Amino acid sequence: MASLIINTDIIMENVWKLNEFLGKYDVQWSIIMKVLGGNDVVLRKILESDELNRIHSIGDSHLSCLKKIKNIKPDARTIYIKPPALDQIKNVIRYADISLNSSIRTIKALNKEAQRQNKRHQVIVMIELGELREGVVRDNLLDFYRQVFELDHIEVIGIGTNLGCMYGIEPTFDKLIQLCLYKKIVELSFNHKFDLVSGGSSITLPLVGRGNRPKEVNHFRIGESVFFGTSPFDGKKFRNLSTKAFEFKANIIEFAKKDSQPDGVIGEGSVGNVAQNGDGDSQDKVHRAILDFGIVDVDVDDITPIDKNINFAGTTSDMTVYTLENGKAKEKYRVGGHISFQPNYMAVARLMNTDFVTKVLHA
Repeated sequence: MASLIINTDIIMENVWKLNEFLGKYDVQWSIIMKVLGGNDVVLRKILESDELNRIHSIGDSHLSCLKKIKNIKPDARTIYIKPPALDQIKNVIRYADISLNSSIRTIKALNKEAQRQNKRHQVIVMIELGELREGVVRDNLLDFYRQVFELDHIEVIGIGTNLGCMYGIEPTFDKLIQLCLYKKIVELSFNHKFDLVSGGSSITLPLVGRGNRPKEVNHFRIGESVFFGTSPFDGKKFRNLSTKAFEFKANIIEFAKKDSQPDGVIGEGSVGNVAQNGDGDSQDKVHRAILDFGIVDVDVDDITPIDKNINFAGTTSDMTVYTLENGKAKEKYRVGGHISFQPNYMAVARLMNTDFVTKVLHA
């Protein structure tokens, strides 16, 4: 069975580095765990670290994962990072101390359930700034807050926005200064101070050290940079973070020298995907390695072979084929061996959620 190797020491080293970096700029942050798919073993290993005590909160977009976090670390401050569904209000109050919201109907339902559970629930109201995902439209902002401030069991602790996730709208200084201006308008209108201006996710990090972040933006929700050491802003490694926390290993279940091109009439019944470019002349022979994973496990576009001499040939539901440059391929690879890949964020998210890939914890 293919395996995903997870190095929690590297992850926690990235947490420490982010704590040090963001602390210099008085920025708080929430570690977003959703890429882990609620894996109990990995969660427990990360949550036992004292380094998490320096973080504002621990977040996820799945309530089942927040439940596990609370079970492992009952005193953890948790944040639910998407607007709640109405049929999940009870569990939001039970497992999330904070939630991101953009619907007044939902917040009223949260207030009612918080009263029933004898709790006071904290919310960050999300504002639409061009990404066209969750967020209150600006024309409705004051009326929205007026209704929220009337609720006895809801505490508004911040204003926030989401950028760069769906359309890729960049978190520029101009965008974030708008968020700060809306904060001031609400504060002056209702004589209410906010603790947090939640200015985005890993994509916003590069602005911190460049002086391109309005100082009032003092909270980020960070997942990718913690686990992969990169920022979606440019796809590059961020500062001194490590990019080696995950490795995907697939077993070679067949290794043979075969024709570079298929032979026969190609119909429309194929369920697989193949490389866009052919492997060469039909008379050529190439080494082909068949690996024990397929489309249902991970998208091949989201994994990169560590050996640069390996090229994608094709994939089906449960097997994937790579070709290898002839040279010493026969000496280096064989049935029973494996080929290693560096997975990106989406690859790990899928691999953590499949039962057909073994998770191996390294620390």
